[in-house]
Amino acid sequence: MTKNGLLSPGESIPPMPDANAVSKTKDRVTNAHTSEGPGKIAFRRTYSSHSIKVKSVEVGPGSFHKIKMLGRGDVGKVYLVREKKSGKLFAMKVLSKKEMIERKKIKRALTEQEILATANHPFIVTLYHSFQSENYLYFCMEYCMGGEFFRALQSRPGKCLSEDAARFYAAEVTAALEYLHLMGFIYRDLKPENILLHQSGHIMLSDFDLAKQSSERGGRPATIHTEENGTPLIDTRACTADFRTNSFVGTEEYIAPEVIQTSGHTSAVDWWTLGILIYEMIYATTPFKGVERNDTFHNILNLPVHFRDTPKVSHAGKDIITRLLDKREFTRLGSKSGASEVKQHKWFAKINWGLLRNTQPPIVPTASNGVDAVNFRQMHESMSLQLERQGALDTPTKGVAGSSLPGTPGLGENDGLDSSPLSRTVDEFSAFSSITLQYDGES
Repeated sequence: MTKNGLLSPGESIPPMPDANAVSKTKDRVTNAHTSEGPGKIAFRRTYSSHSIKVKSVEVGPGSFHKIKMLGRGDVGKVYLVREKKSGKLFAMKVLSKKEMIERKKIKRALTEQEILATANHPFIVTLYHSFQSENYLYFCMEYCMGGEFFRALQSRPGKCLSEDAARFYAAEVTAALEYLHLMGFIYRDLKPENILLHQSGHIMLSDFDLAKQSSERGGRPATIHTEENGTPLIDTRACTADFRTNSFVGTEEYIAPEVIQTSGHTSAVDWWTLGILIYEMIYATTPFKGVERNDTFHNILNLPVHFRDTPKVSHAGKDIITRLLDKREFTRLGSKSGASEVKQHKWFAKINWGLLRNTQPPIVPTASNGVDAVNFRQMHESMSLQLERQGALDTPTKGVAGSSLPGTPGLGENDGLDSSPLSRTVDEFSAFSSITLQYDGES
């Protein structure tokens, strides 16, 4: 089992299912009960930073066989790989140091490692190894066979979900944001493309390079206050309340008003993006999209949220979207006590937060044997590369967990594992830790 208690992407690959038996993606809204029978995914793990053992890195680029490319970004690529020793599947994110230096994105990679190496939550992707060669950084992560949530949405009738289904995924995202805020991080880049689906259909947040950490490491302790009705609420906003950043980051249609105005922003931006996500899940478009970028920004700053007549959405559904998309940061839902305030909204009344991870998700991803990556877009590289033929030796840099390991063969130039030296020092990456993470309950 994985640390999130779901089906393990690290277990040996199951046999290829019969072609006639492969089920297509289906819509099953089952918020009210836990699933039984086929597809039952049990969570048997506890989630605590104390259950993570950090060790000296035990692998290198040559420890893996590349199967195919799953995605690409401006400074790197993500590959489906198989560990040669165990036969387990992983997603390998490979980042070019040269590109990170040129684009000034070194700190972003270090922040992403900080989050992945310390996070232990069922709805946040798991990191198993991180290491570096002379030219590249590597994140060996949990392989989410369900693919991108964005792609799943695009395959739905009307490219949208029912209100009940949208509520389920919004609840899981809220739980993940709550955890990040407790850690002292603002996510800042919530969008369907950054949400992955586990084989079980549960969400997994990924891509933390735009996240920002509170100036106080780990955030301040969460506080507890009592609502007028006597309900005790954990104030997760306290963990980032003293933290304000002025970076202009985010995805165009999801950017909050205070980010556009460059007046500084807090963790309240994550609740704005949640509102955009809920709207998009239900209406198949974002609420402020304009013809051009400046039109979109103008709409975000000036227009109220418009709800079409169809599909029909409950009053509570419209209310939570409207309150999350409050242009006034300090009156926005979640601005006072964070996630607990959002979870208390009447739209989430049907959600049993304690059983969320044991509930069968609305979308059950298409059955996959893992290596076929059927839930990912087909991507092609300009040149295919056989990893086993790469003989270049790269020496991983010594990390915080212990001494460095002997160099291992690189994966090759086109998958970001070229061993040719950089023309400048790599001291900028000395803070990147070469580590292996072991989670309680996993072999």
